[in-house]
Amino acid sequence: MPEAQPEELKRVYASRFDARQDYRLRVWRVLIERFFQALVPENSTVLDLGCGYGEFINTVKARQKFGMDLNPRTQELLRPGVKFLRQDCSKPWSVGAGELDVVFTSNFFEHLPDKSALGETLAQAFRALRPGGRLIAMGPNIKFTHGRYWDFWDHYLPLTELSLSEGLTVRGFVVEKCYPRFLPYTMVGAREYPPWCVGIYLGLPWLWRWKGEQFLIVAKKP
Repeated sequence: MPEAQPEELKRVYASRFDARQDYRLRVWRVLIERFFQALVPENSTVLDLGCGYGEFINTVKARQKFGMDLNPRTQELLRPGVKFLRQDCSKPWSVGAGELDVVFTSNFFEHLPDKSALGETLAQAFRALRPGGRLIAMGPNIKFTHGRYWDFWDHYLPLTELSLSEGLTVRGFVVEKCYPRFLPYTMVGAREYPPWCVGIYLGLPWLWRWKGEQFLIVAKKP
């Protein structure tokens, strides 16, 4: 996100996530093993955009890993071998053109201030991806979260699967998969289900249509 107040970011996310960090990590391990790893080749170069506490990028198997965030605490949470990029994602990225195979982002685009910042971010992702590379984006779908979308201090940009798909298309991407409903809205303040329940949920897409309030989009650079 654009250069905000790093210490405020640190306080917000510490308040929101620290108490349940072990649970979040266990859930992400299942999400990656049962779903996302199939979209990320193990010999690929991956950038986790808005990587937060590093649950995804620390766990996913890849040849080379980058994590981008503005939270100053993020660097101490990333495992050795993950290169940390602390920068505004709407400015030129510190990776070369065509260097990445996958850009992954989860629950991040809603923190950007406006569509202009999102558009510049998508343009940077397009530049950094090789031809055939993919952007995988997950986030709250305003169609289904309604007023609860605004329960978080740092939510600014409401999106649906259609608005983001159109933005990706305008920036040159080809949308390969688009799920309006994927995961439930948030783990913050929610019941802690055993991780094996997450695995069952992922294997039953009909449940997504009932409980899912986040979209999932997979888009390719031609």
